[in-house]
Amino acid sequence: MEPVFCVGRTDFNRAFVCWPGTSVIQVTATDGDDPAYGNSARLLYSILQGQPYFSVEPKTGVIRISSQMDRETKEQYFVIIQAKDMVGQMGGFSGTTTVTINLSDINDNKPIFQQKFYYMNISEAAPVGSTIGKIMAEDSDIGENAAMNYVIEGEESLVFDIITNNETQEGIVILKERVDFESKRRYSFRVKAINRQMDDHFMKEGPFEDTTIIKISVEDADEPPVFTSQNYVMEIAEGATNGSFVGAITARDPDNANSPIRYSIVHSTYLKRLFSINAHNGTIIITKLLDRETAAWHNITVTATEMRNPEQVSEVTVYVQVLDVNDHAPELPKHYEIYVCENARSGQLIQTISAVDKDDSVEGHHFYFSLAREATNNSNFTVRDNQDNTAGIFTAKNGFSRQEQFAFFLPVLIVDNGTPSLTSTNTLTVSVCDCDTEASAQSCRFGAFMFSMGLSLETLVAVLACILVILVFFLAMLVLRQRRKQSLFPDKPEEFRENIVRYDDEGGGEEDTEAFDISTLRTRTVMREHKSRRNITTEIQSLYRQSLQVGPDSAVFREFILEKLKEANADPTAPPYDSLQTYAFEGTGSLAGSLSSLGSSMSHVDENYDYLTERGLDFKQLACMYDPNNSTRD
Repeated sequence: MEPVFCVGRTDFNRAFVCWPGTSVIQVTATDGDDPAYGNSARLLYSILQGQPYFSVEPKTGVIRISSQMDRETKEQYFVIIQAKDMVGQMGGFSGTTTVTINLSDINDNKPIFQQKFYYMNISEAAPVGSTIGKIMAEDSDIGENAAMNYVIEGEESLVFDIITNNETQEGIVILKERVDFESKRRYSFRVKAINRQMDDHFMKEGPFEDTTIIKISVEDADEPPVFTSQNYVMEIAEGATNGSFVGAITARDPDNANSPIRYSIVHSTYLKRLFSINAHNGTIIITKLLDRETAAWHNITVTATEMRNPEQVSEVTVYVQVLDVNDHAPELPKHYEIYVCENARSGQLIQTISAVDKDDSVEGHHFYFSLAREATNNSNFTVRDNQDNTAGIFTAKNGFSRQEQFAFFLPVLIVDNGTPSLTSTNTLTVSVCDCDTEASAQSCRFGAFMFSMGLSLETLVAVLACILVILVFFLAMLVLRQRRKQSLFPDKPEEFRENIVRYDDEGGGEEDTEAFDISTLRTRTVMREHKSRRNITTEIQSLYRQSLQVGPDSAVFREFILEKLKEANADPTAPPYDSLQTYAFEGTGSLAGSLSSLGSSMSHVDENYDYLTERGLDFKQLACMYDPNNSTRD
């Protein structure tokens, strides 16, 4: 029978370095003949395909490497092994199998640049992070064995950087720091490409890296002005006069054109009121007095603009510190309400005070307390400085009397440690209290309030009494005025209608108030007969002149009165009295004389009003009003 291999086809991958003689795989075949009889079952292995790279051991079937192989040249081999019985002699049977051997990659090749020089350009206006160009080193290996890094040699690594594209293994050159055409126009530096992973078996062949040179030219661009500093810090003392010098800033055009620069303050109208900058030389002055206690720092934004190209603008921040001057005297931090008991003993602490100062002190504030000169002989209280910016107010005698003096004024002198030192006098008010045995105040706060208002108890009682008298007098006046109004029409009080709110026009007719009903004026009949008022200004003047020449019995006067009376009765918008139409044209030739009580020289009792009854019902009522006897006669 012919030999049979266990596996007809075998695939095998090699992932390590294979030197000649290295075992690859063992193949095995079997023969169905009885091995006890002759050589029928004795097999002999031989290689039919795969030389000169592979060989097989005749008896064992172990395949070995015969010579060095290169995956980059050929990565797959098909090896055919034959097994023949009868120890390989003529007439024996044979069988074959195919072994597929794949070579895995190892890092046995270094990266190699295809160009020895790379030329690139970059504008000086390019921002940091801009891409300048790409380089590429080739590596015959694949996968991780072909991964590489690019390294810049020399100081240019501070200006430029190279990052690797992990998919294409390209080196991308980027700008790490801005370049300046006027400072340096060309850069040249060496770049290495180095494999990330090394194989120790090939280290003896040298470093797995390659080098190339990159040359970069800087292109000129119109740049904005450049300040001599990234920011400026200036100082000025508070209280400096207007026009005082604060500082100066400087900017220049970095281009060869060297354009003139114009300076200005931007962003804040308020800061423009405080500071001014010279547009040509950048000198900053103050235009208003500065107060450190209002603002200790001012942040100014200044722009520099090229006069030949206004689009090129740069900004810088100027910090102005207002230096402190000791211009504020120390003062009490709050209003102290100080009380002392009537039964207080000498040397008793009644209040601890402190002080504040709006000024700033380099060494820290220190205040000194004492009694003012005018109170040095004060026998009631003393001030004791505690040497820690506080002071205590102590009693200087035993016992106080509220009846003798309700409050005491204590002037305290406070001095600071500034240069020059400033002094202030602060007056404390000490109120005398009625205290219990435990020295807690019983009746101080209300009395202290009254005392702070400058009022004593007697004064308060007098003020309240005056207010009460004024109120009584006012109420009495109101009552008298109300009674006087009610006595104007005592005969017929029941005839006042609710639609008459107020009637105090002198000279009006009583009939209007006794029987007037406003609904009558709003009927359709009256509205239809209504006539619009004419402009009688000229007519009034003419009739008035005529009235001076004729008496009250004149036909012109009677006609005028009757016409105006008719118009007033028919006018729904007219008031319920006709005093204006009746008395506006009183003439000097009237036999009745003036009807006004203001110009009358005699009592209305002596006057005869009978002639008014001839003028109609309205005037008859008026005559009854002024002559009660006339009403009786009727």
